[in-house]
Amino acid sequence: MSEKSSRSIKLPVLTTLLCALLLSACEQPQPPRLEQIKEDGTLRVVTRNSPTTYYQDRHGSTGLEYELSRRFADSLDLELEVETISTLDELYAQLASEGGPHIGAAGITVNPAREGQVRFADSYLDVTPQVVFRRGDRQPTAIEDLYDKRIMVLKGSSLADQLRDLQTEHPQLIFEESDNVEVVDLLRLVNDNEIDYAVVYSNELIVNQAFYPAVRVGFDLSDERPMAWALPNDPDDTLLDAVNKFFTDIRADGTLDQLIERFYGHSDVLDYVGARGFAQHTQQRLPRYETLFRQAGDQYGLDWRLLAAMGYQESLWDADAKSFTGVRGLMMLTLPTAKFVGVTNRVDPKQSIFGGARYLIWVRDQLSTDIPEPDRTWFAMAAYNVGIGHLDDARKLTSSNGRDPNRWVDVKDHLPLLSKKEWYSKTRYGYARGAEPVHYVQNIRRYHEILQWVTQPQSEMAQAAAEKYHTPGILEQIPQGF
Repeated sequence: MSEKSSRSIKLPVLTTLLCALLLSACEQPQPPRLEQIKEDGTLRVVTRNSPTTYYQDRHGSTGLEYELSRRFADSLDLELEVETISTLDELYAQLASEGGPHIGAAGITVNPAREGQVRFADSYLDVTPQVVFRRGDRQPTAIEDLYDKRIMVLKGSSLADQLRDLQTEHPQLIFEESDNVEVVDLLRLVNDNEIDYAVVYSNELIVNQAFYPAVRVGFDLSDERPMAWALPNDPDDTLLDAVNKFFTDIRADGTLDQLIERFYGHSDVLDYVGARGFAQHTQQRLPRYETLFRQAGDQYGLDWRLLAAMGYQESLWDADAKSFTGVRGLMMLTLPTAKFVGVTNRVDPKQSIFGGARYLIWVRDQLSTDIPEPDRTWFAMAAYNVGIGHLDDARKLTSSNGRDPNRWVDVKDHLPLLSKKEWYSKTRYGYARGAEPVHYVQNIRRYHEILQWVTQPQSEMAQAAAEKYHTPGILEQIPQGF
């Protein structure tokens, strides 16, 4: 046999071996999902731009879903990359796409209709589907009351699927799905009587209701439903297991409760009259003093909207305000406090605002360095109201009861005990109307949140909705004469 013929026989064998090796390499299992993400170094999260999920404030990104996502990324030593979507359908489509985001953290509930498309992690919050209506109209109390009415819901949401299920027994139930609106737009449409009803979740109503005080709950559409993150429908469990462990850990150490309190714990403090008054005063009184609040905020490193919220809680932005105890002015300073911060005329708006800012900073600086932000600010406001001594007493009671004296969510439960003899008799500074600083702080946080939201540029989606439904800006959306 010639050398040429010998080589011709060996070539197919080599080719076969090479193909086998390549095929074997191709069939090697992919690294676990979580390992791939760690190698990349970035956790990619998709969410919605809304007050309950993710938005920008003076300090940057915030919102419950953002704060949860950031902590999860930090727990894995990963960078966080956040992308916002315009519709829920788009969110699910991205999660199902090749190379799409790793997690959907967008205030969504576990939806059986989507379980073939995504995987849901363990729940971290229970919310109730609610039918809302405009105050003054006839209150709906049952599905039958929705017949022949204009009802709107977010397109692609589990609420839309729930309404479709109800249609099998209630064919007269007609509703409209829209992907050009967010929940804030649905509430505005109800508030302004452009639609009859909307179906939203309880947490979304709580956060947004102060913007639209005429909106009320008609009835609960069903029992509570679990809210959870959505992940790609991947048979690999490593990322899902890491998410579930994260929520187990932050539930056990109190972080989850603290975050929920931060974003929802102060959201139910405004009734219809209070919300209406705040809306009107925001238009009529705040413009007189906004520049002064901004200047004081810049000078003392404070969010001007926080100072404005405090001013509203103190005096309803009335420069001539006076209480029966003798405190006066926009920031309601006592004579000793005014003297301490160099205020000579308490009814002078500039002196009052700048003096209030100086005093708040001084109080904050007296607090224990163990108290982190944002709790440190809530503590400072409570001390501004009730005094540092009583606040320290409440912190000691909190600690003695096995709770954390450095967390507002724990201390606010103990401040009211200062009005009960069995408790204040054990303290250094004695009796105090301890419930007042709790309401004081909660109200300011609510006013602050509203001012933050209405002074931020709205998303492209909200702008598109405004054009479609001819909606004005939020400050202009406040109903007149109701």
